[in-house]
Amino acid sequence: MSMDVDWTGLTADTPELGVHYVRAGRGKPVVLLHGWPEFARTWQHTLPVLAERFDVLAPELRGFGRTETKVPRATGGSPPQLLARDLRDFADAVGLSRFAIVSHDVGAAVAHTFALAYPERVSALFFFNCPYPGIGKRWGEPAHAPETWYQQFHQKDFAAALVGSSREACRIYLSHFLSHWSRDPHAFDGVLEEWVDNFMRPGNLQGGFDWYVGVSRLRRQLMLEGAPPMPQVSAPSRFLWGRHDPVLKVEWVDRLPDYFTSPEIEIAEEAGHFVHFEQPALANARILEFLARVLG
Repeated sequence: MSMDVDWTGLTADTPELGVHYVRAGRGKPVVLLHGWPEFARTWQHTLPVLAERFDVLAPELRGFGRTETKVPRATGGSPPQLLARDLRDFADAVGLSRFAIVSHDVGAAVAHTFALAYPERVSALFFFNCPYPGIGKRWGEPAHAPETWYQQFHQKDFAAALVGSSREACRIYLSHFLSHWSRDPHAFDGVLEEWVDNFMRPGNLQGGFDWYVGVSRLRRQLMLEGAPPMPQVSAPSRFLWGRHDPVLKVEWVDRLPDYFTSPEIEIAEEAGHFVHFEQPALANARILEFLARVLG
């Protein structure tokens, strides 16, 4: 059973953003944080199910979807610390003092950063495939370079103009990642045009690319110096990692216990990068079980 959701969404005003978000359900609050190349609709199989038991909010990150910025684009891109502050401001604007976070990819890095900066505001963390500092030098391994080329490309001044030069160019580009990163290359076929619509909105390609600009210094540091020592996240943490993800490899779960206190780790055997979209029944069951146990 799942709830009907109005995907046109709402807007929360913060000092720097008009955050577009979708909200449904009642109960304890749960915030969903998407990755790249995604926006709120990536949770179309998740939000309606969770909303049967929780107050679920799916904001779109700075530069993604219909979230609008009120300030000039930062020349340093959108690093995780900035997006974590955005999440804090969003939570303040909608009246959330403490909440659980379900996150993926870019959103997972933001959730990790947020949990370290504002631990008193986090009740639980559920992660899908997560870029975290424990990956360390493995980001730069020569064998992995064919999977990370886009991260350098996104930092080029011309990247957004090139990908957005036509609808067809945007479609080809997004389709590559949605198919290559999924266990089933056709998983997103039915929604591809909706994805193209979103990223052809003015500023959205650059908005997504700004994440890679913002995180580039940290990534270079990890590749040179390796995984840094950091405080552990103490909030209850659960990971569901797709085995067939070519960009965030399943072997990289090995350092999670160094960064999270007693993390629960499970491998989704038939999924790639987008576990929540590729295997929604499994993902929803695991989220609901974890949140029911931790939040009561």
